[in-house]
Amino acid sequence: VLAVKLMLNQGVEVICVTFVSPFCLCDKGSGCKKKSVAFTEKLNLELKIFNISEPFLEMVKSPRFGYGKNLNPCLDCRIMMLKKSKEFMNEIGAHFIITGEVLGQRPMSQNRRAMDLIEKESGLEGLLVRPLSAKLLSLSIPEKEGWIKREELLDIEGRSRKRQFALTKEYNISDYSAPAGGCLLTDPDFSLRIRDLVKSNMLNLHSINLVKNGRYFRISDSFKLVVGRNHEDNQKLMKLAHEGDIILEPEAKGPIAIGWGNLPSTGRNNEDIDIASKIVAYYCKDEKVTLNVKSPPDDKVQSFNVEKISGQELSNYRIESKHGRHRTKN
Repeated sequence: VLAVKLMLNQGVEVICVTFVSPFCLCDKGSGCKKKSVAFTEKLNLELKIFNISEPFLEMVKSPRFGYGKNLNPCLDCRIMMLKKSKEFMNEIGAHFIITGEVLGQRPMSQNRRAMDLIEKESGLEGLLVRPLSAKLLSLSIPEKEGWIKREELLDIEGRSRKRQFALTKEYNISDYSAPAGGCLLTDPDFSLRIRDLVKSNMLNLHSINLVKNGRYFRISDSFKLVVGRNHEDNQKLMKLAHEGDIILEPEAKGPIAIGWGNLPSTGRNNEDIDIASKIVAYYCKDEKVTLNVKSPPDDKVQSFNVEKISGQELSNYRIESKHGRHRTKN
């Protein structure tokens, strides 16, 4: 938002671009996607939204420049977005690209070396302007050519956002997105789930949507389970279930669970479903648990009386970081 305002103040025409992937939180509540729409509408600016979900999945499996603290491929992510932005720039006949990056603000992707690497790898050498830190960076082509005035750009550096917040007051901007990142891949628990899916060659959009909800269990290399934690999770999981999934639902009050993977049948003779059933029963209040098991689209229900798994056994299947209640032994 601030970068755009700095360009508008210099009389530069701006077309805004934002990206969505399976791991961004932009669509939740008042996330950055909705903020972007509101901001561009307020200033009567054009906004282009690119969905990069499919190529992002492939990149996450093996990013060229590695991961951050968890499973966040920040450098490859920035490069991917800027390459797409360059294509759009050429398509519409724009002259250069700006971002809201600040030198030294993020440890992996906004140190000087990383910012130079991103500019080079995205094919935007000289055409990528970071207005908030421009005075601390090399002269860009737009500055050399006089398209923008360097003296009206800024020299913000570091992790503090005091100057940015001061600018929002100066420009009367109140409805801006959260300054912290909105990427699920920076979350330790979620990253463990994605690592497990990658390891099992089960990473796809459907799996990602499932593991965003509830408790996650690695039943085997080929079968995973998500158990709802509350009514909201239960509703979401039921909506997400599709052909080939296994729905496990207690007859009495309890969590909904979705299992998916390589299964020959939904019968009790399947060991993976047997374990999954015992895990669901563990989270039911009643001592005696009857589960209804079905698989879309035919939804033929099979009912079973299920024993509960022990807490110690449960930890063998639960995928959760040291910050959680259970730690996986797998």
